[in-house]
Amino acid sequence: MKSISCAKTNIYNRLPLIIAKKEIGPKIKLIKVLSPLISAKSKPGHFVILRVTKHGERIPLTIADNDVDKGSITMVFLEIGKTTTDLGKLDEGENIVDLVGPLGNSADIQNFGRTVLVGGGVGAAAIYPEAKALKNAGNYVISVIGARDRNLLVFEDEIRKVSDEFYISTDNGSKGQKGFVTDVVKDLIENHKPINRVIAIGPTIMMKAVSDTTKPHNIETIVSLNPIMVDGTGMCGSCRVSVGGETKFACVDGPEFNAHKVDFNLLFSRLKMYRNKELMSLEHVNGPCLT
Repeated sequence: MKSISCAKTNIYNRLPLIIAKKEIGPKIKLIKVLSPLISAKSKPGHFVILRVTKHGERIPLTIADNDVDKGSITMVFLEIGKTTTDLGKLDEGENIVDLVGPLGNSADIQNFGRTVLVGGGVGAAAIYPEAKALKNAGNYVISVIGARDRNLLVFEDEIRKVSDEFYISTDNGSKGQKGFVTDVVKDLIENHKPINRVIAIGPTIMMKAVSDTTKPHNIETIVSLNPIMVDGTGMCGSCRVSVGGETKFACVDGPEFNAHKVDFNLLFSRLKMYRNKELMSLEHVNGPCLT
């Protein structure tokens, strides 16, 4: 991974500067952005909202790590839409038009005891700072990461280092246990010592499946919700979700919520609202989409 020395740049550059970039999987990019103020305030669970271009949309990305000494934050993303594709085209030394954060409520970090963290796809990068913080808080940390194929696994080494137990699952069995992360979670519940807390971050369908797995056992389960988000400050209302029968805004009330109270069906329907427009936008960049 190439990087730009912070000593050779103005660390308070008006536009956020990409100081390092790496492809860590197929269409999965890791970037480090110079943003000393955000880095200094960042805690596990926080996210940022950015625009790649002046007329581009605003998208949220979880902060996967921060280096206060260097004034940088790390973000990991999958190139799945126009904006993430445009972001992936930027290189070291280029600027992001704007970056706002840290946003949302930080994760609840305390000594819960035996804690299981589940990361699906690029969600593994998002559980890393929480796993590290929970380990430092005295928890017995069990981490589970999963993906369709071994090439899509991220942050494997980083998470392993901060975990007391570490498990991998892949849909096709190319690495670790064949199957889904929920299969591992089910095994842990049935064949392990009591689990005090589960935290799941990743695709919505995966988080719901984890919630469905833990609910019969009354294990406190937390998920980080990813609804459509625009301003990130609670003003636009686009990120509203239903939790315990109440309307919440993921950007200011979350992004983490009690999984057993989340109306996942409503969340699924809201996530589909602009699917056709997103595909049309991507077609202008890559040509006709086949999905």
